Amino acid sequence: MIEAKFKAFEEKIAAGLVGDGSECFGFDDEISRDHDFGPSFCLWLTQEDYEKIGARLQAEVETLPREFGGVPARQESAFGGGRTGVFEIGRFYKRFIGVDHVPDSLQQWRAIPEENLAAATNGKVFRDPLGEFTAFRERLKGFYPEDVRLKRIASRCMTIAQSGQYNYARCIRRKEFVAALSAEAIFINDTISMVFLLNKEYKPFYKWMHRALKSLPILGEAVYTLLTDLVTIDGRESGEAQYEKKSACMEGLVRLITEELKNQGLSDSPSDFLLNHGPLVQAKIEDTMLRQMDVWTE
Repeated sequence: MIEAKFKAFEEKIAAGLVGDGSECFGFDDEISRDHDFGPSFCLWLTQEDYEKIGARLQAEVETLPREFGGVPARQESAFGGGRTGVFEIGRFYKRFIGVDHVPDSLQQWRAIPEENLAAATNGKVFRDPLGEFTAFRERLKGFYPEDVRLKRIASRCMTIAQSGQYNYARCIRRKEFVAALSAEAIFINDTISMVFLLNKEYKPFYKWMHRALKSLPILGEAVYTLLTDLVTIDGRESGEAQYEKKSACMEGLVRLITEELKNQGLSDSPSDFLLNHGPLVQAKIEDTMLRQMDVWTE
């Protein structure tokens, strides 16, 4: 279709599949086929080319066969529209990161949630003759500026320690089981976030973050396994034994993290309490304003 109707732009159109959805992370399975599943792709144009042919190209895309290779047409859910089709490069990225250019300040980087950056850099680029879409993508994939990464690691040290090493056991002793479950959930989320930060990779949407751990070279497999153990500890045991095992599992995870902080030269504290590592990580931030912020903030 492009060769026949947009020949002059054939070497200017990038194609791929990037963005929201399990298919962009390679996690589609039988369960996920009930919505937003089926043949689909994105076409990316520069602003100049989008103004020239964007609307016409989108109209032609909509006339293409609705199924491919025996796979039925994509059935979009009520909130799944607009994920595929024709896009201007800057506007495509702005949907995820809030700006139409690579962030150029620490504050812009700090404002972007990890899962948004994961969605903006996942999937595959099938073809990019101009290289402009890929150039933007590679800058984002280069990860947060180091000061932003350190600020997030410092904050995660604090919240992992507070939720898992301190508040979880206290909630259990008070028989505040809903609060204990909340503390466990925060511990899990921030532990996974920490491992992604240590790998300089973006943590995806919560539904996929545990599964995505497996592929990370630093602590990925070990933390994946321990977190699975944490949430599947046999509930048929007496309450006290069950909660003691969970606390021990949390401590095991913290030990892995503290060792990796030392491996990366981010902390030299001998403490087993992750709270004591946060300020040491933050002290390594070069930007004065960021370094002087509350260590809990991020």
